[in-house]
Amino acid sequence: MLSNTCDAYNKTVAFFYNETGKPISHEWRSQDFVVVGLGIPICVFIILANMMVIAAFIINRHFHYPIYYLLGNMAAADLFAGVSYVYLVFHTGPWTIKLTMNEWFIRGALINMSLTASVVNLLAVAVERHQTIFTMQLHSTMTKWRVVMLIVFIWLTAIVMGLVPIMGWNCVCDLSTCCSVAPLYSRSFLMFWALLNLLAFFIMVAVYTRIFIYVRRRSQEMSPHTDQPSHNQTVISLMKTMSMILGAFVICWTPGLVILLLDGLSCSKCEVLKYEKYCLVLAECNSLVNPIIYSFRDKDMRTTFKRILCFPWRRMHQHEGASGIRFESVKTGSPHEKSSIFSSSFDPDTRQSKLSGNISV
Repeated sequence: MLSNTCDAYNKTVAFFYNETGKPISHEWRSQDFVVVGLGIPICVFIILANMMVIAAFIINRHFHYPIYYLLGNMAAADLFAGVSYVYLVFHTGPWTIKLTMNEWFIRGALINMSLTASVVNLLAVAVERHQTIFTMQLHSTMTKWRVVMLIVFIWLTAIVMGLVPIMGWNCVCDLSTCCSVAPLYSRSFLMFWALLNLLAFFIMVAVYTRIFIYVRRRSQEMSPHTDQPSHNQTVISLMKTMSMILGAFVICWTPGLVILLLDGLSCSKCEVLKYEKYCLVLAECNSLVNPIIYSFRDKDMRTTFKRILCFPWRRMHQHEGASGIRFESVKTGSPHEKSSIFSSSFDPDTRQSKLSGNISV
C-alpha cells in the first residue's frame, strides 16, 4: 500500500516508537492489561447491542422510514467500530512491535473510519430531526434515494478519512513531524482530524439548540389556546434527549480529542501518553451509548427487542410463556391496523403529542 519514497519506509514500527518516545516493549504493562480487559467486554456489548438494533429495523416494518434508515446506518457504523476495536485490542501492547508498517496503518485506518462514520451519522440524525420538527411532520420528506445518497456520502467520508494517512499524509519521510500518540501520523493530520470532529460537535450543538428554542417558543405561543399538556412534555422530552446526546458525546469524545490536539501542538508537559489509551476506550464507549439513546427510548424498539430476545422461548411456548404473558406479533397488516397502532400519529388532535414522541427518538 505504501510506496517506498524514502529510506524510512524500510524501518520497523519500533523505530518510530523509539523516535517519538512512546514506550514499546515485549512485556505486558498494567495499561495494556487495562486496555484488553476493558476493551473486550466493551466490544462484545457494542457488537451485540448494534446487531439487535439492526435486526429490529429489518423485522419491524414500522421502522422503514428515513429517520430509522439513518439510525440503522449509525448502528452499522457502531457495529463496525466494535469490530475495528476488536482488531485493535489484539494488535496492541506487546503485539504492536510485531506489526509491519502496513498493518499498523490498517489498524489506524479502521479506527479512523469507524469513529468518523459514527460522528457523521450523529450529525446526519441531528439534521434530519431539525428538518422534521421545523416542518411539523411525522416523518422526514426525504426520498429513499436521498437517504441512500446520504448514507453513501457518510461512508465515503469515513473511508477517505481512514485512508488519508496511508496515502501519504504521514510522517514517515519527515520524522520531525511525528506525534507521540500515533508515532507514524503527522501532527498536522492529527490536528485536522480532531478539529474536524470538534466542528461536527459544535454543529450538533447549534442544531439542537435551534430546535429547542423553536419548540419552546412555539409551545409558549400555543399554550394559551389549547388544553393539551403535550406542549410542555415536548419541551421536557427534547431537553432530555438533547442532554443525553450532547452529554454522551462530550463525555466520550472530548477527552480523546483534547489529547490529540495537545499532541498535535507538541505539548511536552501534557503527558498525553499517560492518558491516551483510557481516552480511546472512553471514546469507543460512544458506540455503545448511541443505541441506548436513539433506540431504547423508542417503545416500538423495546417491544421488538423483547420479541427478538424471547424468540427461542416463544418457539417452545407458542402461545403463552411460563408467566402467562402472551406475546403478540408486530402488526404489518392493513393500513387500518397500522393506524390503530399509531392512532396518535394520524389524529389531528394529537399531532403535537406524537411530535413529542418523535423528538425523544
